[in-house]
Amino acid sequence: MLLGLFSRRGPVRVQPFFGYRNSHHLHLNARAIRAREPVFETRGFWRDFATMLGEYASHEVPGLAVDLEYDCANGEVIRGEGTSGPEGFVRFDLPIAPACPPAPRTRWERARLRWRCPETDEAGEAPAFILAPGGETRMGIISDVDDTILETGITGNFRAIARNWKRVFAQMPSERVLVPGATGFFAALGGNPPGAQKADEAIGAIEPQARVRPVFYVSSSPWNLFSYLVAFKRERGLPLGPVMLRDWGFNRRTLGKEGHGSHKLEAIRRILATFPQLRFALIGDDTQRDLLAFGSIAREHPERIAAVFIRAVAGAPMTEEERAARTAIEAAGVPFWTGSDYRAAATFLEAAGLDFEGGLEDLVRTASEGQPPDERAK
Repeated sequence: MLLGLFSRRGPVRVQPFFGYRNSHHLHLNARAIRAREPVFETRGFWRDFATMLGEYASHEVPGLAVDLEYDCANGEVIRGEGTSGPEGFVRFDLPIAPACPPAPRTRWERARLRWRCPETDEAGEAPAFILAPGGETRMGIISDVDDTILETGITGNFRAIARNWKRVFAQMPSERVLVPGATGFFAALGGNPPGAQKADEAIGAIEPQARVRPVFYVSSSPWNLFSYLVAFKRERGLPLGPVMLRDWGFNRRTLGKEGHGSHKLEAIRRILATFPQLRFALIGDDTQRDLLAFGSIAREHPERIAAVFIRAVAGAPMTEEERAARTAIEAAGVPFWTGSDYRAAATFLEAAGLDFEGGLEDLVRTASEGQPPDERAK
């Protein structure tokens, strides 16, 4: 079984990642690989380990021509063409104005990818989902993943990965630990919780459900785990949204702290530039330099950041860099909350009746004041 995972005889498949668009451009990434679509059903240690090994040991298909077809609401069809690169990635950045103005409310829209492999004559197609923030929407959410919604026990070094190898390489989404209070907290921020869905259903079989406010994820996890993370979020009732992951390797550039921060900083800047009409709540934790990235964003765009939430995980004193980042956030007038349990903050957010456009700042300050003194800030 394990030897089969390393075979290059699997079917050619293109995995679309969640895309997003504004009124001018549509952005969608996908990856061409040789593999069957994963189904994350718990079946015992060794079969689960084989499933995860198959996700990490991806076999990319370079040079594959992929066509995109996107139906605008007014009936016009937008088409694009792309070719997968050396690592199998194909990226679409399509101009769609003036044919596709946004709807008043945030929604998911459909596109379709089609391909044919000239070497084997294998052909296929797959649905792709595009998040379109509503024209009347004024706030969005940008969140980290690891230790912000999903407990990992990994703090960015090889020793931590070695201690938590089973969690990383052999546990299905249904076995992973949800950060306490995350579902309720994101329901309060994003609105309209859709409820849990089975983690072992195929990723392409269920259309995402839109929240009131669009949610974007920036994570240092590899693109190989896209389907895994979607399954985890679906089962726990967490919002789905475009996720900016990384082309990952077992090296210091990938696993080191600097790589975490720079990747997230670039991703957040890209989201802000794409949606200039939105203010964002930033959510992260203290294990991967999220505070430093958020501090830089607050300095650059103080008027665009509605609030910053940092989950306390590491239990270590703040570094000088982190103190400076927190000071920058607060000096910019951005409300700041930190704590180990989201439930305290969610209580205040839920009490507001989801009226964040004009009242989020006071709510976050009230939530922060209701926390025990932040020992890390001393």
